[in-house]
Amino acid sequence: MAGIGFLLRKLNPHQSFGGLARVYGAAGVISSGPWLISILGILLIGLWVKDEPQHATPVVQFQVSVTWLFAGSLILTGILQFIFTRFIADRIFEKRAEWVAPNLMGVLGLTTLVSGVLAALVVLFGFGGEPLLYRVAMVAGFVLMSDIWMVVVLLSGLKAYRTIVLFFALGYGLTVSASLGLRSYGLSGLLLGFLLGQALLFFGLLGALLRDHPAQALARLDFLKRPLIHPSLAVTGLLYNLAIWSDKLVFWLTPSVSEQVVGPLRASVVYDVPIFLAYLTIAPGMAVFLVRMETDFAELYEAFYDMVRQGATLESLERTRDNMIITVRQGIYEIFKVQGLTLAVVVILGPRLLAALGISPLYLPLFYIDTVAVAAQVLFLAILNVLFYLDQRRLALILAAVFLVLNLGLTMLTIQLGPSFYGYGFALAAGAVCFLGLGLLSRRLALLVQETFMLQSVAA
Repeated sequence: MAGIGFLLRKLNPHQSFGGLARVYGAAGVISSGPWLISILGILLIGLWVKDEPQHATPVVQFQVSVTWLFAGSLILTGILQFIFTRFIADRIFEKRAEWVAPNLMGVLGLTTLVSGVLAALVVLFGFGGEPLLYRVAMVAGFVLMSDIWMVVVLLSGLKAYRTIVLFFALGYGLTVSASLGLRSYGLSGLLLGFLLGQALLFFGLLGALLRDHPAQALARLDFLKRPLIHPSLAVTGLLYNLAIWSDKLVFWLTPSVSEQVVGPLRASVVYDVPIFLAYLTIAPGMAVFLVRMETDFAELYEAFYDMVRQGATLESLERTRDNMIITVRQGIYEIFKVQGLTLAVVVILGPRLLAALGISPLYLPLFYIDTVAVAAQVLFLAILNVLFYLDQRRLALILAAVFLVLNLGLTMLTIQLGPSFYGYGFALAAGAVCFLGLGLLSRRLALLVQETFMLQSVAA
């Protein structure tokens, strides 16, 4: 697929330090901007109405409802995210770009149907005591967000990062303004404002994609045809998203460290604020990830397989393979270094940040360890990214499964051990899977040339 490297390098034509800063600044915005915009948008709504007593309870219920919508929609669509992106990548490689729009409409139709039925059942049996408008808004919100993730994952695969950031900014700008404007209607008003913003986000992204890839058929379901897909990616996507949310789910569903907020939805006062603040620190690591993995490594990867198809010499292939290894090593080292510096800044400014947000300093230790954990998560994402480039689907599946089991098990253990250990389950799980992933990745890269030719079919 089209890379983002050329666009980033245009920001630094003379290889200057100022240009390098522009490259990494732009990379940070386009890689982590949507996630940061989402978190900040929801936090801003809470901060701006926290001093209004009549809205204190509704805004907490709103934030918890939206958080569960995020978690549920990401986990559900995780089944399709990897498998659909790989399907589209294969079709574009085959010069079948006309398949993009019809299959997108097909996946959106399937996602809308499944998410709508599941959300309706959950709301029908779990939210019977809540107002009708709130229940309708929750179903609509779940469907919209599920559809948004499918469009976003495709646009990300097409490297349309600037489009994603633009419409996330517009969508969450409308979310904040509409929710604040409708806050007098309580929880339902806040959710309706959220829906307006999500609708703008979805239709904006969809329109941008269809503009570049016009639909030549209404809808197709080729992405479900067995010869054209890799089913293991569906399992990997589900396990990966479950793993990312498993520590949060454990805290939410454990009565001793959580409380019921609205309907069956629970929240953990102890865990939620530090972990979501920690996710605001991922921008530097994600910038390095984009520049090193999605530009430098991607270009070397493409060059390597172009050389294979053109019959290059073994020496040149091994030299390119060695450059790929160096790039991965430098990328991982830079992610580790930049997130370490970020942690140092968090340690220095953490008390002031929590004080400015009106949060007790008792949350500081958990905030620190959660910052370490999300840094390890960025590193794990980089490892998975390289494994997917190398088509190591089995190893990616194993790592996702290990991450899920470790995060669940260790998080439950830390709750039993007490508050001093909260957050260490997520951090240890992410760290362990990074070490395991680095070992597996190192071996795969060392054998890249050998395995590339061993896996080719031999003509009679």
